[in-house]
Amino acid sequence: MSGAEALRWGFSPADDRPYVEVRNHQLLGGFTHRLGSRVGQRLNLELQFVETPNRRIEEFIQRGRIHLICNANPEWVAEPRRYRWSPKLYQEEDVLLLHDRQPPVTGLHDLYGKSLGTRLGYIYSLPLMEAFARELVIRQNVRDLDSGLYLLSKQRLDALIDMRRPLTYKLAQRPELPLHVSDWVVQRYDLSCIYGQQMPISAERLDKVLLELRDSGAIAEMLDGTSKPPLQ
Repeated sequence: MSGAEALRWGFSPADDRPYVEVRNHQLLGGFTHRLGSRVGQRLNLELQFVETPNRRIEEFIQRGRIHLICNANPEWVAEPRRYRWSPKLYQEEDVLLLHDRQPPVTGLHDLYGKSLGTRLGYIYSLPLMEAFARELVIRQNVRDLDSGLYLLSKQRLDALIDMRRPLTYKLAQRPELPLHVSDWVVQRYDLSCIYGQQMPISAERLDKVLLELRDSGAIAEMLDGTSKPPLQ
């Protein structure tokens, strides 16, 4: 499609592998890269991946700096009704990472009085956010997942919360760490793409391609194919 505007696809560097593989602020691989590339090929559109901090997603969408970003949920933005949303594409879970010396965590009450490693700007389940607001659970933002793993392995955090896929990926890379994923699922949620108003293609055409990829099992295959670290 010569002369057409590139589709500017946002990505959050905080999402970590297997969702994004970033070097020098450039998206080089991971699920987001695979999905965007597949969609661009299907629509015959040039693609431009744009680094988008989580706290600036709405700003970037409104300014047209990006046309869309995936790995998103309406509950995570201030004005979800202001935007068009893709169909639900896949699910994720927020789970806890614990030190092997820590007792099991079976519910929110087990976190009372404890420090929980979190991501700056991330919105978690409503009960957990209320526990933070009431200072029943101490929220301690970590710079990135590697920092959280280090602090937890040194027992300078009581637990760490993150998406299951990145935690599973990291633990597979670092089997020597005395850490494990808790059985308790803090929250399960659907993930979609959020669209801006200035896309070079209609939301309907984009929906159609994403639905085809989801319903054919291609999205599940892309997620599975990026969920395991490469052999060293």
